[in-house]
Amino acid sequence: MTSSLTKRIRSIQDSLPESVKLIAVSKKVSVAAMREAYAAGIRDFGESKVQEATSKIEQLQDLSGITWHFIGHLQSNKAKKALSYFQWFHSVDSLKLAQRLNLLASEMGISPKVCLQVKILPDPSKSGFTVSQLLDDLVELNLCQSLQFEGLMTIPPLGLETPEVMKVFNQTRELATKIDRRNLENIKIKQLSMGMSQDYQLAIQSGATMIRLGTILFGERQLESEKDEV
Repeated sequence: MTSSLTKRIRSIQDSLPESVKLIAVSKKVSVAAMREAYAAGIRDFGESKVQEATSKIEQLQDLSGITWHFIGHLQSNKAKKALSYFQWFHSVDSLKLAQRLNLLASEMGISPKVCLQVKILPDPSKSGFTVSQLLDDLVELNLCQSLQFEGLMTIPPLGLETPEVMKVFNQTRELATKIDRRNLENIKIKQLSMGMSQDYQLAIQSGATMIRLGTILFGERQLESEKDEV
């Protein structure tokens, strides 16, 4: 008998364009549920707490082909450990963090993929570059040769109406185009990581290539203060 989790995953997978990658946000989700998601076809998992994630990653080492995405705010003192476990970092939110990751990645001989987190609208509850900060920092970011800058990530502020959410996503796409026109050697914005459980369909309409879904797959399990991570 097919479980409700498997049914939800397959239904969403069937509805997505081939150009969109589904990242299952598994924070606070049991290893058993993650195994079930894997069996249903999920190969990309997103986590936002280093300690919780590393424990689960170790327990799931027997599953092949998983890509681990770090999607939360990363503290500099946990960067080295995170680099040992994750292949993608969606939430590089400052030049300082990028430079720290670059130094560590160089020492470790790895080249993780990175999305730069941008705040299109002011939002005190979110980390991220402002648009002007990001544009100002591009030259310095381009010097971080051990990082593969592949995309932008954004999270609209809570409480926006649909047209405002669409505007945030559209402006993120336009910013990606603007950055690509700079022709920077090491910053090629191929991915737009945007869209969560409540707004992923709007994000796809605006050009999202990666969506981060948690609650709509696994059900309610986050604390109120952590809803920006689903």
